[in-house]
Amino acid sequence: MEKIINDCPIIYSKNNTNTSLIESAVAYIKLAQKERINVIWLETSGCSGNIISLLNAEAPDVYYLLKEMINLKFSNSLMVVEGEKAYEKFLETLDTKFILIVEGAVSTKDNGLYNIIAKYKGRPITGMEAVQMAGEKAEYIICAGTCSSFGGISAASPNPAKNKSVDEFLNKEVIKVPGCPSHPDWVIGTIAHIILIGKPELDSKSRPIIFYGITIHDNCPRRSYFDKGIFAKQLGDKECMFKLGCRGPVTKTDCPTRKWNSYVNWPIGNNATCIGCAQERFPDGMEPFIR
Repeated sequence: MEKIINDCPIIYSKNNTNTSLIESAVAYIKLAQKERINVIWLETSGCSGNIISLLNAEAPDVYYLLKEMINLKFSNSLMVVEGEKAYEKFLETLDTKFILIVEGAVSTKDNGLYNIIAKYKGRPITGMEAVQMAGEKAEYIICAGTCSSFGGISAASPNPAKNKSVDEFLNKEVIKVPGCPSHPDWVIGTIAHIILIGKPELDSKSRPIIFYGITIHDNCPRRSYFDKGIFAKQLGDKECMFKLGCRGPVTKTDCPTRKWNSYVNWPIGNNATCIGCAQERFPDGMEPFIR
C-alpha cells in the first residue's frame, strides 16, 4: 500500500492535468482493494448542470463510478420517482460513513422554502434542512459546481431566495470543485482521491490543487500571442482574446488540456472567451463576459 501511494501521480504530480490522472487513480483503487463509500448527492438551488455533467463522464464513466467506487444512497435528482422510500434511504445513510456532495447554493429565505428536495410523511423537506442534517455527519463534503462552492448564479444579485454557498451556510470545511458545471473528471477524481488516500491538497479557496493549481492562461494555446502583445479584434480571430474579455488569466482550471464533451473541445478552442465560470466571483464579478 505504501508503494502504491508513493507512486501515485495524484500525490507527486499534482499539477498533471491530462486524463491519465483519473485512469491512474482508478487503477490504484482496484489494486489497493479499497471499499466503496456511501454517497449522498443533494441538488439544492441550481440547474441540475452538475449531475448532468457527471452522467456524461467517460474516464471513468458513471457506470464504473457507481459499480466500483461508490454506493449512491440518495440523489433527489435521480430518485424522485421513488418518493418517500428514497428519503428513507437518505435518513438511513446519515448513520453510516459517507461523503456528502452538494450541487447548487443553499436557499435560506423563509427557512429554505424555495427549494424542496422531498416530501416525507406529508411534510416538505427543504434543501436547507437536508444539507444541515447531512453536513453535520458527513465525513467529507464536496461542493460540485460554482453555486455550491461560491454561490454562483444561484446567489447572483439580487438573490431573492437568499442563497448561500455550502461552507457559508454550514460554517464547516468543504472541498470545492467549482465550474458551471464542474467537469465530471474533477468530481470523480476528487472522490477517487478521498477513497484512496483521503482529502486532496487544497488551495486557499478550498479547491483541489490537482485540478485548480494553475490558470487557464498558463496552458492556453494562444498564450504566445499574449506574450507578443497580439490580440484578437473580434470573435473568430485566432489571436489572444484577452482584450475581448477572456477571463483565462484569473481562472484556475485545467480546461485547456482536459477539454470537454468527450475531451473534444473547450470554449477558447471554439473561438469563445473564457467567462471565468469556476471563479469565486462568477457571474457578477466576471461580467461583462465579452467586451
